[in-house]
Amino acid sequence: MRLQLSQWIAIAVAAGVGLLVGMERERRKGSGPLRGAAGLRTFLIVALVGVLSAITGGPVMTAVMALAVAALAVSAYRRDRSGDPGMTTEVALLATFLLGVLSDSAPALAAGIGAMLAIALAAREWLHHFVRRQLSAQEIHDGLLLAACALVVLPLVPDRTIDPYDAFNPRTVWRFTVLVMSINALGYLAQRIFGAAQGLPLAGLAAGFISSSAAHAAMGARASAQPALRASALAGAAWSSVATFVQLMLVLAVVNRALLHSMLASLLVGMLVCALFAAWLTARGKAAEIPSVGLPARAFRLHQALLVGATIALVLLATTLATRWFGTRYAVAAVMFGGFADVHSASASAAMLCNGKVLAPHTAALAIALAISANTATKLVLAWRSGGASFALSLAPGLLLSIAAAVPTWLLLNPPA
Repeated sequence: MRLQLSQWIAIAVAAGVGLLVGMERERRKGSGPLRGAAGLRTFLIVALVGVLSAITGGPVMTAVMALAVAALAVSAYRRDRSGDPGMTTEVALLATFLLGVLSDSAPALAAGIGAMLAIALAAREWLHHFVRRQLSAQEIHDGLLLAACALVVLPLVPDRTIDPYDAFNPRTVWRFTVLVMSINALGYLAQRIFGAAQGLPLAGLAAGFISSSAAHAAMGARASAQPALRASALAGAAWSSVATFVQLMLVLAVVNRALLHSMLASLLVGMLVCALFAAWLTARGKAAEIPSVGLPARAFRLHQALLVGATIALVLLATTLATRWFGTRYAVAAVMFGGFADVHSASASAAMLCNGKVLAPHTAALAIALAISANTATKLVLAWRSGGASFALSLAPGLLLSIAAAVPTWLLLNPPA
């Protein structure tokens, strides 16, 4: 039998996976009468058996060999003479066989999963310590809730419009809701990993993924209560606006990638200007001013994410009805007014309306630009109310310059037809 180049590549990938996982297990195998049942050579052979079964024997041979490997794993487990037998090696052995089989049809995927498997096995102590000592019961609960929303609920939600106006797609709205929860969790995780030593700038960036408007209000309040922290609070507020641009790009990537492509350059320019301003404010703060920043009680709040999803649905319905009854200009105005409350919900609504051909791409982008501008006004008002006029005026140049840079860039690259 003469093997093709793709089959040799599959064999090489399977051998690499077997060696990688086998080396890690060899270090755990131990020696003497209590040594483990499988090491480097066993994992290499099992991976090669998997790929050769897929190449030469087809589904029947693969199934037979899978049963044989499973029986071998069960036998090894039953013969384990240690005081605390686990199933990690046996399960890893079966996984290595399956990765060998996968190497024939998707070698790149098999290599990636094999590397992840080896990393997970090597990080045993750290993972155990992290789960048992570092994670709280509430954090585990939040992680499971997020996984259920993303992996269980999302696939079950209908992926079609269900209203008579052809505006509301439950799958798209729920996907955005899951995105909000995920970004909130990432912001929480950033604070969790880096701790309070990074101070208000990092806390502001993390909070910006939850609500940049709320971050401006919180930083203004901190500056008002502790004037010595004013520079750090200003930096935190500015970094939260950087998070606004990042989150907006993620939202558009989920909802309407074509619209993101047309607006990407302008959003990047606005983000860069805002980031330079935030970095300048951070440099002005003194290391001695860095305060202790506590974690929020939850990684994310489900009711807040659901409220954002409901806001999207309402804005979608309002803008669709406004377009049908009064024309496109009123839909743009509805999106802009939605931006005063939440730029991401308003922008997602505009992108969804563009998907449904209710708004033209150029009009949807204009509506998003207006929503960003409206949200900037909200941030400055909240900063003024909580931190005073001086605090708001110190933030205004950077926020306004980011808008002044982003909008002309978009107009230059996307002139009206």
